[in-house]
Amino acid sequence: IGKSECVLDLVERGHRLVADDVVQVSRRGNDVLIGRGHELAAHHMEIRGIGLIDIPALFGVRAVRQQKRLEVVVQLEDWETARDPDRTGLAQEETTILDVALPRVVVPLNPGKNITVISEVVAMMHLLRYSGVDVAATFNARLIKRMKEQRGVREYLQEDYE
Repeated sequence: IGKSECVLDLVERGHRLVADDVVQVSRRGNDVLIGRGHELAAHHMEIRGIGLIDIPALFGVRAVRQQKRLEVVVQLEDWETARDPDRTGLAQEETTILDVALPRVVVPLNPGKNITVISEVVAMMHLLRYSGVDVAATFNARLIKRMKEQRGVREYLQEDYE
């Protein structure tokens, strides 16, 4: 699916790598999950056709970090085998890691889809929702209001017999 290539793209865009394939997750307190790389593979990635690469050696020490709080899970699925995707953002799925519930976004992929930008948008939408802005719910409320208004106009016109 190109997960490592997506991660490499994100690092190139200024994001910081914690780990690629092997992530150690620990729980702090009631609901905080921290991810860090395995000491042997930390800050290294395997890119098909190239082999192992050392991110700090290529991009500098500012391209990596030791740990990061896990806040959202992005699940990449093949377009052909993916179930019916959520097209509105109203369905908020969750997954559980170490007895902590995290929001999960399932992204069906087809060739040519820009996984990097989609990953950034998932993160930004999560931050918006966390700060109290739910774009899908707001749009849905506006849509329902408009439909009710239109129904009222239709009923008025249907009852007008002049």
